[in-house]
Order: sequence, then C-alpha cells, then structure tokens
Amino acid sequence: MERMVLQTKKNPFPYANDNKRYHTLSYALKQRFGRRVFKAVIDAGFTCPNLDGTKGTGGCTFCMGGSGEFTHPFLSVEEQIRMELARVRKKWSNAEVIAYFQPHTNTYAPLEKLKAVYETALLQEGVCGISIATRADALEPETVRYLEALAQNTYLTVELGLQSMHDDTARRIHRRHTWQEFLNGYELLKSHGLRVCVHIINGLPGEDTAMMTETARALAGLKVDALKIHLLQIMRGTALAREYENGLVVPMTREDYLDTVCRQLELLPPETVIERITGDGAHDRLIAPRWCVDKISVLGSIDQTLARRDTWQGKYYIAKD
Repeated sequence: MERMVLQTKKNPFPYANDNKRYHTLSYALKQRFGRRVFKAVIDAGFTCPNLDGTKGTGGCTFCMGGSGEFTHPFLSVEEQIRMELARVRKKWSNAEVIAYFQPHTNTYAPLEKLKAVYETALLQEGVCGISIATRADALEPETVRYLEALAQNTYLTVELGLQSMHDDTARRIHRRHTWQEFLNGYELLKSHGLRVCVHIINGLPGEDTAMMTETARALAGLKVDALKIHLLQIMRGTALAREYENGLVVPMTREDYLDTVCRQLELLPPETVIERITGDGAHDRLIAPRWCVDKISVLGSIDQTLARRDTWQGKYYIAKD
C-alpha cells in the first residue's frame, strides 16, 4: 500500500518528467538534445600528479590506479568510442554519446596532446560532447583558455574530484590538495564560462552526516552546475582495503547513506544537475559495503525516502545574492 501511495503522490519538483525529486542527468540531457544521450567512458592514457610523484605516489587511498575499470585502455580513442556507441545503440538506435575521459587526471598533459585527444574524440560519428575528469590543481591557464574556445562549439563539462571540503579528510585520504586549491581551480573554470561538475564521496573515514552535508552546503553556495554523489567503496588492492582489514575504516550503512543523500539534496539548488547519486564499481573487486551492489534498489529507495519525507532537491536551498 505504501508503494502505491508513493507512486501516485504529486511530484513537487519542477525539473522532472517522472517520479524523480532531483535533477537527473538523463532529464537534463533530454531537455538539451531532445533525444537519448549517454556517456562513453574513455581511457586516453593520462596519469595523475598524485601518482607520478609530482604531488605524491599511490593516489588517494581509495584509488585503484584510476577509476576506469570499465574502459579499454589498450585501444585507441576512436576504437573505444566506436565500442561504446555500438553498445548503446543496441538498445537505442539513434542515441548519441558524450566522450567521457574518466581515468586519472585528464588535463594533466601538454596542451598539444590534450588538443589531439579531445579533438579526435569530437570528430567521431555519434559524439555530441565531451566530459573531462580532472583535479582542481591540474588546470593550467592556457588549457582553460583552450577549453573555453572548445566549449563554443560543443557541449563541454569539466569534472573536478573534490570528495570533501574538509582538509582533515583530504589529508586522511591522501588527496594532496586543499579546499582552497579546489576553490581556485573552480573559480578559474567559471571565470571562463565553463560548465563544471563536482564529485563528492559519502562515507569517507572520520566524516559524519554533518560534515557530509556541510560539503553539500558549500557547493550549493557556489551554485555548481552539476554534482556527482558517490558512496565510498572499499575495493581490493587499494590502501583503503588495507585500512579496512585493520579495522580503521567502517563502511557506511545503507540507512545512513539514504538519509545523508536526501539531506544533501535538500540543500542544493534545484538547477544543479545530479549526474550520479550512487556508485556501481566492479563487483568482483568490491569488499564493502556489499549492499551497494543492487544499484536499482538503492536508487528506488532514494526516490521512496524523498517521497515519504515529502522533500526534494532544493527544499531548503537559500539563494544568496
């Protein structure tokens, strides 16, 4: 009976054409392009200043040497895009893709190499945009100026891995850049009119719900264009896994995650696109928490929790002049 009530209750959230009470990426892309658009994850062979010794080695404690476990790094960019497009078009024959450079730090290279990689991707059939995952401390001014010019002719997003605004947490996970460095990089991108998506992680060691919602509140104050909310997943072979085995890390419970996400959504501007709201890492490498394997159930539970609480993205957002 409760499920029937939740499904039929009027949705108060304006940026949705279904039962979602948050601004999904699928909704935003459909509004912009008028058709199905998906992300094609590409590994272009970049490294990271937190891997090569510039900032550190080993990466963040949760890092598996890059987050592109679904990519094919030994294939060319062109071949990877063709494979992704073929996969998507098995179900949606007229779909297009955004070339998503995900693993490592995808602005951490000489500008000429970046130009070659990005422009090769944009020339491929079926590609309607580009998304570039990077760090806020790996943005050269000349690169940002180039991205501004590129964005005049395509749908372009720069994705910044923040994870948490708290510098104590950043030190704990060996992120090796500060909140102020993030702000500097973010403001540089926005000063050039670029669309920015920020990544955060819930369940980081030492953080409680208040700290996680504080990160969301700070990003709400920046009016970020888009946000990805991830769950901390403990994966085999990482420094985090060794900490977990030694009892130094406690995985987030399902109930706490649902509660925290809903609280974060309430604080965010309704215009902010929620590009991700949970994670789906490689199941064979996942140690904990195992409840996140059923992604569909988690997504449904977020919808139900928002409806049961009669709340939505932006309910408690306070716009600042």
